[in-house]
Amino acid sequence: MYVTRHAQIRQQQRGIPPIVVDLLLGFGATKYAGKGATTHYFDKAARRKIRVYAGRLAPLIDEYLDYYAITSEDGALVTVAPRIKRPRH
Repeated sequence: MYVTRHAQIRQQQRGIPPIVVDLLLGFGATKYAGKGATTHYFDKAARRKIRVYAGRLAPLIDEYLDYYAITSEDGALVTVAPRIKRPRH
């Protein structure tokens, strides 16, 4: 997957480990974000799947479950940030 320069900078500035991005894209729920972009975030079902997947390491990942990622329509990672508001459906 292509990661934009903006996403690299934001991920580094915010101290988000690459595994969190992988988990977001692999387990996260998705929502259309406009202009062809998609938001990936952890909903309750995704959090449960991650806890099962991570097993005893789940407590180490818990602090990163309030993040979201945005990908473009061609699959490039645009940005990663902490989720402040709950997503509306």
